[in-house]
Amino acid sequence: MLKNLFIAFVTISSFSAAQAQTTQEQPDADLIVINAKIFTGNPRQAEASALAVRNGRIYSVGSDVDILGLKNSATKVIDARSRRLIPGIIDAHTHVLNDLAYNYSVRWDGVPTLRRALTMLSEQAQRTPEGQWVKVIGGWSPYQFEENRFPTLAELREAVPDHPMIVQYAYNRAFLNKQAMEALGVGTERFPKVPDIEFEKDSHGNPTGVVHGYTWLFLALEGMVPQPTFDEQVSSIVYSVHGLNRTGVTSIIDNGGRWPYPEAQARVAVLARDNRLNVRMPFVDLQLGDGGPVNMVDLEIEAITKTAPISPGQNLHPTLAHGHEYRGAGEVLSGEVHDHENFDRPAVIIEPEKMRRFVEQDVMKLVQRRIPFRMHVSYNENISPFLDGLEKVNETIPLHGLKWSLEHAETISPENIDRVKTLGGGIALDAKMALHADGFIKTYSREKALETPRLRKLVDSGIPLAMTTDAFRAATFNPWVGISWMVSGKSVSGSEVLADNNRLSRAEALKLFTSGAAWFMNAEAELGTIAPGKLADFAVLDRDYFAVPEEQISSISSVLTIMDGKVVYGAQDYSALSPKLPEILPAWSPVKYFGSYHGEK
Repeated sequence: MLKNLFIAFVTISSFSAAQAQTTQEQPDADLIVINAKIFTGNPRQAEASALAVRNGRIYSVGSDVDILGLKNSATKVIDARSRRLIPGIIDAHTHVLNDLAYNYSVRWDGVPTLRRALTMLSEQAQRTPEGQWVKVIGGWSPYQFEENRFPTLAELREAVPDHPMIVQYAYNRAFLNKQAMEALGVGTERFPKVPDIEFEKDSHGNPTGVVHGYTWLFLALEGMVPQPTFDEQVSSIVYSVHGLNRTGVTSIIDNGGRWPYPEAQARVAVLARDNRLNVRMPFVDLQLGDGGPVNMVDLEIEAITKTAPISPGQNLHPTLAHGHEYRGAGEVLSGEVHDHENFDRPAVIIEPEKMRRFVEQDVMKLVQRRIPFRMHVSYNENISPFLDGLEKVNETIPLHGLKWSLEHAETISPENIDRVKTLGGGIALDAKMALHADGFIKTYSREKALETPRLRKLVDSGIPLAMTTDAFRAATFNPWVGISWMVSGKSVSGSEVLADNNRLSRAEALKLFTSGAAWFMNAEAELGTIAPGKLADFAVLDRDYFAVPEEQISSISSVLTIMDGKVVYGAQDYSALSPKLPEILPAWSPVKYFGSYHGEK
C-alpha cells in the first residue's frame, strides 16, 4: 500500500514538474496584433497578418491562428481591422533638441492655405501674453499653400498688431513686424553681426522687416527672443515627440543644435528617469562655443572626455535600448566650411584647399579617437575636396569600422557616391526638395531639380542610405511628405520635380525611413523590419500606403504607434489606448490649440 502511494506521488510530482517546464519553454505574448496587412520589410517573410510581442521585442510573426496560439489571460490583443502595419519610422536626421522652444511656436506644417495660416497667427496673437512673441519657426513652405506665395508684411502686421512677431522660412528668410525690429535692434549695434545678411528696404532706404540670411543669423535671432523655462523645454520635447509618434516615428537621431552636450541631455534625462521618452533618441553633438570663431572638433573632444565623459554608443537612458545614445560628432564640424543649403540663393562653395586642410587637421582627430562623425555638406563642389581629405586620412588611419556619413549631399555626383562607398561611409539625404524644390528651380533650373538628389543612382549603389526630414526648421517633421515626393516626383505645390527615372517604388521609399535608416543608429540587427527578435517598434496606418493614390501619401498618419512594445500614440479606434499627455507648458502654447500638424485638432 505504501509502495503504491509512493509511486503515485512520484508520478504526480514528475507530471507537475514537466508541466511547469513546458510552460516556461512556451512563453506567452504580452501583446498580439491580428488582422493586419503587415509589410515586414523582411525578404524572408514579406507579409503576414499578425505579430506577437514579448518583453519589448517581436516574438513571432505569422497568421492570425498561429499568433493567437501564444495568447494567455494577460495578453493584450489588438485588432488592426485590416489596416496596414509597417515597421516604426526612423528619422536619421532631425533636431528635436534644437527646438526646446517648440511649444512657443505656431506650426504651419501641412496648412493648406495662406488664409488659414494667417488666421492661426491672428488667433494666437490674441492669447499670447504681454512680453512674449508670436512665432512661426520653419517647417513650412509658401509652395504648400493654395495661394502659392509668401505672406506679405501687410498681411502679417494685420494678423499680429500688438506683439513682436517673427515668421521664419527654413534658414532662408524671416519676416519681422515693427515691434520685432525694435526688440532686435534692426539698424543698430544690437543686431547680430553675422556674414551675408540682406535686408529688403523700402523706397526711403529703410528696412521693411524682410531679412535674408543663412543658418547663423537665425540661430542668433532665436537666442534674442524670450526663452522657455526648464520645465517648458521638457514639455516641448514631450509634445514634439507626440507629433512624431502621430506620423509613425519611433526612432530619431537628434543631429545637434544650439543646445550642446551635456546641457540638452539634462532635459531628456527628466523623461528617461520616469520612462516617459516615447521615442528612441540617439544623438550626435555639435559644440558652437560662446560666440566667435572656435575649433568645434576640439570643443567636442573636450566635452566628451573632460566636461562629461561619455563613449560612442554609451546609452544615457537607464532602460530603453538605443534610448539616448551618444553617436558621435556633427552635423556641423566647423563653421568655416559650413555650406548652408539655401536654395533661394546660389550654392555656398568652400575654397577646396580650406576644406581639405580642415579634414586632414580636424576630422583626423575624430578618426584617431574612433569617434563617429557626420558632416553637413550639401553641394558636390564641397563634397569632392572633403573626400580628398578623407582619403588622405584613410591612408594613415584607416576608417574601416568607423561609422561616418555625409548629411544632405543633395547634388552629389555618381563618382563621389562611389568614393563614399569605398570609404565605408553612408549618406543621410533629406526631403527638403519636397518643400523647397520650386525655389531650387528658380535658382538652378528644372533640369537640375529633376536629378536632385540622384535617388535612383544612390539606391542602386547599395551604399548605406537614409532619407530624413531635417526638421523642425529647415523642413517639416512629417516623413510622409518626403515619401510622397520620392514616389510621385512632385513637390508640395504639385509641380513635377523628380524625373520618372529618378523616382522610387513605395517599398524602396519606405525602406529609406526604416531599415536603411537603422544603419545610422548602428542598430541594423534590431530595428527597421518586422521580424522575430527585433525591437517591437511599429505603426498601424490610417490608410494603406501601398494602395492609396499617390496624392494621398503625404496625408497618411498613424492610428496606433507602438515603441518598445508599448502604445505611445493612439487615434480613432485606439484613442483610449493612447497614454495621457501632461498639461502643456506654457498654458497659452499654440500647440495646445492647433496641434503640431494641420488636421491634428
